[in-house]
Amino acid sequence: MKPRTFNRRDWMRTTVLTAGGIGMIPVSGLCETPRAPLQINPAGEALYSPFFREYLPKAPRPTALAAKLNANENPYGPSAKAREALGAAAANGNRYAWRDLMGLIDSIAELEGVTPENIITGPGSSDLLEKTAMVFFRDGGNVVSADPSYMSLIQVAKACGADWKPVPLKTDWSHDLDAMEAAIDEQTRLVYICNPNNPTGTLTPADALLKFCDRVADQVPVFVDEAYLGFLEPEARQSMVSLVAKGKNVIVARTFSKIHGMAGLRVGYAVALPETLERINAITRGGMGISGPSIAAAAASMSDEAFLAECRSLNSSVRKHVFETLQELGHQPVPSYTSFMIFPIEMEGREFLSRMTALDVGVRAFRFMDQNWCRVSMGTRAEMDLFLDAVRKTLV
Repeated sequence: MKPRTFNRRDWMRTTVLTAGGIGMIPVSGLCETPRAPLQINPAGEALYSPFFREYLPKAPRPTALAAKLNANENPYGPSAKAREALGAAAANGNRYAWRDLMGLIDSIAELEGVTPENIITGPGSSDLLEKTAMVFFRDGGNVVSADPSYMSLIQVAKACGADWKPVPLKTDWSHDLDAMEAAIDEQTRLVYICNPNNPTGTLTPADALLKFCDRVADQVPVFVDEAYLGFLEPEARQSMVSLVAKGKNVIVARTFSKIHGMAGLRVGYAVALPETLERINAITRGGMGISGPSIAAAAASMSDEAFLAECRSLNSSVRKHVFETLQELGHQPVPSYTSFMIFPIEMEGREFLSRMTALDVGVRAFRFMDQNWCRVSMGTRAEMDLFLDAVRKTLV
């Protein structure tokens, strides 16, 4: 891969967006990005930082796409066991599901090696990211994170009046943990880390991250978003949850939306110290937003390791096929550890989205590191072949 060229010093020096011609609108909801307010420039691009923006579609597509690859959804789920549990629980839809939720929390706590008092649930992990932002930044302050990264917590923090201190990823695509630690000041309320990272699909080594969180959490809370950790093979998977068990001020978020294939059923959880969860519970009733059938499906999916292993294997096989085919076509995809992949494109982003949509394929388009990028989610093999055929026709 060719070295990326960008002025790191300018990146770090520039911390605010220019105000001229920028409007505020909610996200369209065409993909997994939450409906937090975004800054939109006159060209119709979402501005995240001076060096990170997203090209938005010109208009929503009125009909379904043949290959919807813009939202990191698992094409194989929910599992058969989860669907069976979902249907069986529907008959009790007239009842609140607190008892069932407590059972799910007990199972999660056992899985993570913590106590139930360390668990909070919510309708997806993005909900918990956003609630955390509301609590931590209602009196201002700043949040330190990588740039680019997943923007849910950051956008809500900014909407609450916080400042964002973006720290560029290193040239190997890992978090620059030293620079992030140096960015912390007396106004920092939280450090946010998405690992594996979205939108890049890349991984920061667990050993380095563990040492960082262990050290920094004594100074400021660290939120580690592990939404995509399930796509790693078990032997390569190292969560930061062990630090919570040690009493460190770390928050770890997980979701049933990705490897479990339950994005539309909305179940997620976070692991943290009880005193941290008390702050979040002060503005929300945790699992009140999760339906009883969704709780039943999540509990069933947790025990369906065969399905999870199959999804992991299928995702890995398809990802390898896409990576190698893109290389054969002359592109330079970034090695991914997730259910999506990025690669640079030599085309204006909105035009690229329009051409791909016209070919019945939905993807995402970003600009960062002085380069336009396509982010494509991994679908079935047939969907990815449609995507690759569209790339051949679009990027000639």
